[in-house]
Amino acid sequence: MVGIPGGGVVFRPEIASLPVYRQGKPPKPGGIKLSSNELPFPPLPEVVEALSAGQWNRYPDATAATLRNKLSTLLGFPADWFLVGAGSVALLQQFIQAAAGPGDEVVYSWRSFEAYPGLVTVSGAASVKVPNREDHGHDIDALAAAVNDKTRVVMMCSPNNPTSTVVTTDEFERLMAAVPETCLVILDEAYREFVDDVDAVHGEDHVEKYPNLVLTRTFSKAYGLAGLRVGYAIGRPKLLAPAQAAGIPLAVSAPAQLAAEVSVEQMPEINRRVGEITQRISRVRHELEQWGEAIPLPYGNFVWIPVGEDTERVSQWLEEEGIVARAFPGEGIRVSIAEAEAVDVLLRILKRVVDDLPKTASQARLG
Repeated sequence: MVGIPGGGVVFRPEIASLPVYRQGKPPKPGGIKLSSNELPFPPLPEVVEALSAGQWNRYPDATAATLRNKLSTLLGFPADWFLVGAGSVALLQQFIQAAAGPGDEVVYSWRSFEAYPGLVTVSGAASVKVPNREDHGHDIDALAAAVNDKTRVVMMCSPNNPTSTVVTTDEFERLMAAVPETCLVILDEAYREFVDDVDAVHGEDHVEKYPNLVLTRTFSKAYGLAGLRVGYAIGRPKLLAPAQAAGIPLAVSAPAQLAAEVSVEQMPEINRRVGEITQRISRVRHELEQWGEAIPLPYGNFVWIPVGEDTERVSQWLEEEGIVARAFPGEGIRVSIAEAEAVDVLLRILKRVVDDLPKTASQARLG
């Protein structure tokens, strides 16, 4: 154990040295924030109206029964197959803490969601990071090979954040066949609603087949409720109960629950909004298909620019055009596909990357 300089309190050394999660930075005045994969549309009018009339002096329902019943109607699983949490990241933390501890291992692809390493460290378990393939997708065979008798959790992210690649159904089933039923498998589908690839895995088609599988979803992306922090998991009740016990009581606020309940009742408008974004994604994907394989095709609501050591340079190009993106120094840049007016700018920068930076490390591997 080590102490924190300047005080006598002793913290776990792995926690004391753990980097704090870094949020996407805001834009300068007049700029466009594309650093946090947020939906560009304002909250639904029905959500705003419902929240304005709420009784917020009362505690929320700890079981989120009304929301779970609405999700049951929407998705066709029993209500007790749903667990509601304060965003999908909170649910990931609950499942990891419930399943893994000191001496255990959690296996996942890397690079993937930036929060994964921290969630595993806090649980006391060890991360086993499996490098992505050269096309920036999950290396399924390597993931399977990394599973051993210490493995308690395997995580897949599809579409993968930040590379926007998908796990196919064939890949998913191949991995599930290699993972023992004693190991919890989490399919992180935060961007599920934006996927239009027929080959991509759809978790709801498999969760009844595999007794060790849970899905995590969020209302932060397609539903536009990022500021209210609410998400849900789907799985067998025996898998959800330990995760529920590991969570903070009453973590999902009453406004968050109500906003999600109202949103589920407005699926035609939600789907229309998602459709606008997917049209913009399709346009970007079409252009990228004409330019070769230097940049992976996007299947979430974001695009990954794997420019390695040129990350700072390309990030500056974007900022000069008024776009703030999420930069991962030495690796690449994730840019949300959101505001319509930003798509032309993004495509211009992507073409410049393809034309002017053909020899970056990540592109050289793909070539």
